[in-house]
Amino acid sequence: MVEFLLTSDAIMALLTLTFLEIILGIDNIVFISIAANKLPEDQRSKATNIGLILAMIQRIVLLFFVTFLIGLSEPFFEYKSEWFTIALSWQAIILFAGGLFLIYKSTSEIREKVEDPGHDEKGVKSKVIKSLSQAITQILIIDFIFSVDSILTAVGMTNGLHPNNNYTLILMIIAVVISIAVMIGFANPIRKFIDRNPSMQILGLAFLILIGFMLITEAAHLSHTEFFGKTVGAIPKGYLYFAIAFSLFVEFLNFKTKKKNKEQ
Repeated sequence: MVEFLLTSDAIMALLTLTFLEIILGIDNIVFISIAANKLPEDQRSKATNIGLILAMIQRIVLLFFVTFLIGLSEPFFEYKSEWFTIALSWQAIILFAGGLFLIYKSTSEIREKVEDPGHDEKGVKSKVIKSLSQAITQILIIDFIFSVDSILTAVGMTNGLHPNNNYTLILMIIAVVISIAVMIGFANPIRKFIDRNPSMQILGLAFLILIGFMLITEAAHLSHTEFFGKTVGAIPKGYLYFAIAFSLFVEFLNFKTKKKNKEQ
């Protein structure tokens, strides 16, 4: 187990996944803060911390459930014709559906953030919250909505790294725990940084589109899909790591350029 966690693939997956979990968790922090700010001042930090801890617990529980489903790799339906072949399993269906969901959700979020950035915040602000229990209930609902993206991202980043699903499950749990710990400790600085650099969050959502396509191709690969005798191959994780690293490097250069222009 330790040997796997110390491999270059596992370390790259952990770092990339933790980064994405933090960037994509910014909205979660914002909505939790809006719900908590409706409470008396002495209860706000308590509600925020409880909300983030509940988010971590929810994600870990969902990770166990999704990992179990992905473990169902035996085909239950096979189809063969002259030009098309497929052997469907629950694993392939979960990955395919997850990939479609990530692409749809990411493109919708990008469009919403460009056209109406404050839409979701207005919806949360309009809800009446009079007690700590009401705030926590509202936070639980918000957490569950954001947990789906988080879990599918984790699956896309770690699926296929090791034949034993328990190893990748532990890797995903470590990434979730680290990201939540960072958000609890540095929620305000992270939020302020993203407010100053909104392109970082758009970039994170764009990465989800890449992960969505990766999940779809992986589903086709695992179901032994063939078109006109050509097998669909899985996209190597290294391509994704390079795309993310290159995009972040370009964003860093853009950030430095903006900073120098302001100073001048």
